[in-house]
Amino acid sequence: MSNQIANQLAPNGVLTAGIYLGNFLLVTGKDNQGNPDGVSPDLAKAIAAALNVKVQLLPFDTQGELVEAVASGICGIGLVGSDPDRAQKITFAPAYVEIEASYLVPPNSTLKTIESVDAPGIQIASFQKSAYDLWLARNIQHASLVHADTLEASVELFFSKNLHALAGLKTGLIKESKRLPGSKVLDGQFMAVQQGVATAKENIQGVEFLTQFVKEAKQSGLIASFIQKHQVDGLSVAA
Repeated sequence: MSNQIANQLAPNGVLTAGIYLGNFLLVTGKDNQGNPDGVSPDLAKAIAAALNVKVQLLPFDTQGELVEAVASGICGIGLVGSDPDRAQKITFAPAYVEIEASYLVPPNSTLKTIESVDAPGIQIASFQKSAYDLWLARNIQHASLVHADTLEASVELFFSKNLHALAGLKTGLIKESKRLPGSKVLDGQFMAVQQGVATAKENIQGVEFLTQFVKEAKQSGLIASFIQKHQVDGLSVAA
């Protein structure tokens, strides 16, 4: 292990890992010490073990704050949704897991397919600056995005304003559909939210290490074991 890699990712012998708390598939609770627990915290711990350093899990309520902390060097690594906009500030290793994103539509909706949602006059509730919202903002051509500042607010916006569709991670949408009998999560996906490990752009050797580590973690079954350990549905090892 190169000292340069450890110095880039874990100065002073501590890997500070930014953990986004808002993804309920990747952070499923807290451990006995009150630290985030789940697939992404476990991956951060495994990276620290490979570097032979201590780990500090630093929780964030928003992905934007996490990205800024990684870019500025406050965090040696960050575990966050991979996206081209975020990649302008930080560098991602290949994705380690991915999550299907789809739409929830109300009962008796005329929207039957993913493609039919992008039509004039259609209003989509969406959690602003989430990974899937960033994708929608780049790709939706005819429908309108109605933004909310949090995931929970986007759900309430959909229900309270009787919007045509709610964008979100499929597992969460299935849960929300139970609140509205007759509502439906559309088949398929408009995109897959890929989750990656990122570091500051200047950490060239660190990026190379993270890329190789994630590749081996996927091939060895380590990532799959984390998913199984935390019994997470709707999450799969990235291709």
